[in-house]
Amino acid sequence: MSPLNNGFKALSDPTRRRILQLLHDRDMTAGEIADRFNISKPSISHHLNTLKQAELIQDERQGQNILYSLNTSVFQDLVSWFFDLTSPNKPENNNDVEVNRHEKQ
Repeated sequence: MSPLNNGFKALSDPTRRRILQLLHDRDMTAGEIADRFNISKPSISHHLNTLKQAELIQDERQGQNILYSLNTSVFQDLVSWFFDLTSPNKPENNNDVEVNRHEKQ
């Protein structure tokens, strides 16, 4: 699965979006994140792993704890994709031209 697809999959879940909002405010450990939710710690761990696989967050061991933080470069890629998609000046894809020709016939 492409990084872009992994990113969208990770963003599709409200719990993961909330985790990202928390990490926007500050870096946190898994325990600190889990304290903000009424779900099991293994579920939080699963959400964190999904976010890591999508490269939306990164982790760093600090002693016995793992500190999670946002990976802003992937967010920049996602935002760039949205801007490209909505840009009125995007160049036409040759495949689109072919489809249009076939529709007119």
